[in-house]
Amino acid sequence: MGYSGRYHAASLAAVFLALAIGILIGVGFGSDIVSGTAENLEESLGSDLTEAREEIDELEAALESERSLSSRLYPAVVGNRLAGEQVGIIAIGGLPEDVSNAVDAAIDPTGATLTEIAVLGVSPDTDAAMDELLGFAGQRSQRSEALEAVGRRAGRQFGRGGSEFDAVRRLLLTRYSGEPGGLNDVVLFRQVPEDLDEDAAEDLARIESGMVEGLRASGAVVVGAERTDEETSSVEVFEGHGISSVDNVDSLAGQVALIFALGGTSGSFGVKETADRLLPDLLPPASGIAP
Repeated sequence: MGYSGRYHAASLAAVFLALAIGILIGVGFGSDIVSGTAENLEESLGSDLTEAREEIDELEAALESERSLSSRLYPAVVGNRLAGEQVGIIAIGGLPEDVSNAVDAAIDPTGATLTEIAVLGVSPDTDAAMDELLGFAGQRSQRSEALEAVGRRAGRQFGRGGSEFDAVRRLLLTRYSGEPGGLNDVVLFRQVPEDLDEDAAEDLARIESGMVEGLRASGAVVVGAERTDEETSSVEVFEGHGISSVDNVDSLAGQVALIFALGGTSGSFGVKETADRLLPDLLPPASGIAP
């Protein structure tokens, strides 16, 4: 019985000793494995990062090359397509500088000149405008028709000029530069606040609708334009006006489409779901106009 107790005690001690030795060996072994794995992982990640940076550099170089080529080709594609024409920008609500710059850059090689920039305020003095331009501001039952008539008067003043322009400018516009009249082409841009009062929004829409009618009646081609990143698209509004549109005027492709649309090509061009296609058919310019 004594032998058996000592035997079991020795056996148990041997087991714990073996376990302790195993743990020590395992810790040392595991440390080497973890250390080696970490080194290998670090080396692998460093290699992947270097390859990714090299790939990014190559892609950026290729993209810059394409941009450079596109910029050189752009004048050849649109050159003299609007030769001698006068272009205006009419904005509803506001006109960011990058949009006016994009339109100006787009028409630069076309032979056209940017001659008017007008911004219609979101809350114009509609009563005063109806009274001064139409002479019947008090007829509330005819308000919608009256506001559209005000818009048509304004559109004709932008397109052809006339004695009422000073009143239009004072009552409806928050910004104007250039000289009224003689417009062949108009780029329409919209930046209407989403939280605009419902009545004010309806009044503005009536004036805008009439203004587009007035511009077209004056003989101008009107094309709607917006930026690629515009949160609220106006393409459906442009379609409601019966005019062509470009939803990416801030890009080279959008500027090509804009020039062709101003030249009379119909459609909704751009990159959004509302677009029919990216570009119109790039046909040669009309006979007698050099490319």
